[in-house]
Amino acid sequence: MTKEFDLGALLAERGAERYELHGRYLNHQLPRMLHTIGFDKVYERAEGAHFWDADGNDYLDMLAGFGVMGLGRHHPVVRKALHDVLDAQLADLTRFDCQPLPGLLAEKLLTHSPHLDRVFFGNSGTEAVETALKFARYVTGRPRILYCDHAFHGLTTGSLSVNGEDGFRNGFAPLLPDTAVPLGDLDALARELKKGDVAALIVEPIQGKGVHEAPPGYLRAAQELLRKHRALLIADEVQTGLGRTGDFYAYQHEDGVEPDLVCVAKALSGGYVPVGATLGKDWIFKKVYSSMDRVLVHSASFGSNAQAMAAGLAVLSVMEDEQIVAGARVTGEQLRSRLAALIEKYELLADVRGRGLMIGIEFGRPKSLKLRSRWTMLQAARKGLFAQMVVVPLLQRHRILTQVSGDHLEVIKLIPPLIIGEQDVDRFVDAFTAVMDDAHSGGGLMWDFGKTLVKQAVANR
Repeated sequence: MTKEFDLGALLAERGAERYELHGRYLNHQLPRMLHTIGFDKVYERAEGAHFWDADGNDYLDMLAGFGVMGLGRHHPVVRKALHDVLDAQLADLTRFDCQPLPGLLAEKLLTHSPHLDRVFFGNSGTEAVETALKFARYVTGRPRILYCDHAFHGLTTGSLSVNGEDGFRNGFAPLLPDTAVPLGDLDALARELKKGDVAALIVEPIQGKGVHEAPPGYLRAAQELLRKHRALLIADEVQTGLGRTGDFYAYQHEDGVEPDLVCVAKALSGGYVPVGATLGKDWIFKKVYSSMDRVLVHSASFGSNAQAMAAGLAVLSVMEDEQIVAGARVTGEQLRSRLAALIEKYELLADVRGRGLMIGIEFGRPKSLKLRSRWTMLQAARKGLFAQMVVVPLLQRHRILTQVSGDHLEVIKLIPPLIIGEQDVDRFVDAFTAVMDDAHSGGGLMWDFGKTLVKQAVANR
């Protein structure tokens, strides 16, 4: 007789061991880092854009699981869809039939992508990118992929080859024959294309690292250059797609841009079941899958599973019914404009940029002597420490979760659930203002914590 498995009892018995278990069996540096900066919280439950701890304190989520939780946590429509698909007991993943859910999700996705025709479903953003790289190299017969400086497209070997951050690449060579070009530099793109071996350019319309947007007109001009040289345009919309920037895709902010391949993931999952999708033009798919002998030339064991497809269909249904894209555009502009208005007030605040609910807050060298000396101290120890000094009190004092936008960057990235409203905007702006007031006071707990970060940075050299 099979012993009953009681998940609730297991969590009640051993949930308190979470940090110890992670340190012993998983990435041991994660709990170490969380303890160091005071992020070692214990969250008991979550709903929408909020977490709660055991004492009932609520935390505002401005991170959305790195963009995965586009609809927030535990949206009732997505939960019901998953219960329904489990209860249906479908004959899933037989590998030798055609279930309806993948076709229905592909059809729905393509209604938002009118110039694209077909979809490949995988399990993550990096897998969506890997698919696009493989398809581009195969259909063009060329080996080289161009990517932009500071890009992030994933961490598996192919996507790592088009990663613009050396910190991720170091120690994992040799990688694919790929070349970086500056975001927005059409002359650099043209020089590489003239060499005749370029399969594609892969680009984030808004880079996640630093929240830098492609200059106006760049994507359309790059597309024209690529077509002239019979190379493809790949839009990585893993983080920017599905309403994040106030349009369904970020590339849609620029008229006339029609990528050959588009990568999506993150928010399509509803926060429950990993899913990635590579959308492309009909001729590309027909060339890759050119005969019955090549029917499985590119596949994924868990791709198109019923739970992921049900979650994706539910997410798109909610986005349409609740007008999520339009809401992200309006709420994002409220948040961005209110933060931008603080630039004149705070000399440590250098820039506020972004689109929709993807916003970068950049800090810079102050003018006053006292603040400048403290800024210089932090920069000498490690660039990015001031941004971390802002992130920590936002969580510890104001119970708001944010992130530094990249290693060695003085930028905080805000990518909250797309469902946040005016009350959440008020809460964040009030908390951020309080932290900035403390930073500009020339003393207080914030700069004391900065000294701790400096000591930690020096110790790690």
